[in-house]
Amino acid sequence: MVGMKPKDMVPSAAVKFFGAGTAACIADLVTFPLDTAKVRLQIQGETHKTEVASATKYRGVFGTITTMVRTEGPRSLYNGLVAGLQRQMSFASVRIGLYDSMKQFYTRGTESAGIVTRLMAGCTTGAMAVAFAQPTDVVKVRFQAQVRVADGGRRYNSTLDAYKTIARDEGVKGLWKGCMPNITRNAIVNCAELVTYDMIKELILKYDLMTDNLPCHFTAAFGAGFCTTVVASPVDVVKTRFMNSGAGQYSSAVNCALTMLRNEGPTAFYKGFMPSFLRLGSWNIVMFVTYEQIKRGMTRAQQYWESPF
Repeated sequence: MVGMKPKDMVPSAAVKFFGAGTAACIADLVTFPLDTAKVRLQIQGETHKTEVASATKYRGVFGTITTMVRTEGPRSLYNGLVAGLQRQMSFASVRIGLYDSMKQFYTRGTESAGIVTRLMAGCTTGAMAVAFAQPTDVVKVRFQAQVRVADGGRRYNSTLDAYKTIARDEGVKGLWKGCMPNITRNAIVNCAELVTYDMIKELILKYDLMTDNLPCHFTAAFGAGFCTTVVASPVDVVKTRFMNSGAGQYSSAVNCALTMLRNEGPTAFYKGFMPSFLRLGSWNIVMFVTYEQIKRGMTRAQQYWESPF
């Protein structure tokens, strides 16, 4: 990321890798109920039309959260949290923690990185992260959506049970279900999120609008969250629907998108937009602010350890 002064010790790749995963876990803990509400709103309407009346019960972000608390209890807002934290620790560490390293790889170690280089770095780390951490995302989405099982039964009893059940019933490839739409989504998300944050922060510092501190990080993160939501929402809805679908429900992610378009119209691709924005906006703010502070703190600790006097 931009903003390091010459006299500052540059954070190592290990610091960025660990810091990104930790910051993402903290952001997930804060914003997970919004993510669960987003998933519920996104899958709403995919049931057969004869079931629409009973299926349509969530209205708006806070209406969804209120309904879930009333009908399933407060703990339902954190369904899939364990898998979510597993996902962030492995996923964000790669896509965010290795972003600067990938920029340097594409610029062959030079400091100047243009928009194309940043986009390439964002796409690369986004795709790498999905290939590595996709099973954790599948389990997280299944847990968040498992209210759809009738008669009060639970689709999965625990995170480990979910991994085992999916692998047994759908094969190991079931754990990588929706990998291609997720790679597409995360290439878009990473570019919109990291590149936008990087450029907003760089412009703020270039024109001396703010110093490289919390208000600057907050502003850049908010802008990144909004841009990401607008660009990535359609792919995110398709990804959620496809990963949550039963065996044979959709033949592919493209088939899922076409089915949505035919049955529910183009507005279906922006279902859950407000919780997506609330979640991504708040997630970006918490994550980037925390990430910058962790990087700064760990780098100072490392500097003190190497030169205590």
